[in-house]
Amino acid sequence: MGIQKFRQARIRRKKRVRKKVYGTPDRPRMTVFRSGRHIYVQVIDDIAGVTLASSSTMAKGLSDQIENGSNKKAAETVGEAIAKEAIGVGIKAVRFDRNGYRYQGRVKALADGARKGGLVF
Repeated sequence: MGIQKFRQARIRRKKRVRKKVYGTPDRPRMTVFRSGRHIYVQVIDDIAGVTLASSSTMAKGLSDQIENGSNKKAAETVGEAIAKEAIGVGIKAVRFDRNGYRYQGRVKALADGARKGGLVF
């Protein structure tokens, strides 16, 4: 199975998830993107169309702490960082958008880190 088929399958799963997961001002959507080397997360208000908070393994404060951006430990650290940033903006609860990725490995570690940081899903 080629890489193109994997991408197309993820896009299909992403569309299926996004039918149900929608961010509002009181409960925004937390979406995850993972590449081969890094993981990124944003908290988005879909009604206003704005990003309220974001973090990644390349963020200034985190890149010093993380030696490898593509492992579960790094994902958990990013989850804790996004929770801290979101709570600082006044967000306590989010809707989790796994963006078509399976809920395992780095995606699960990021979600667990965000929960540990104080966010409610």
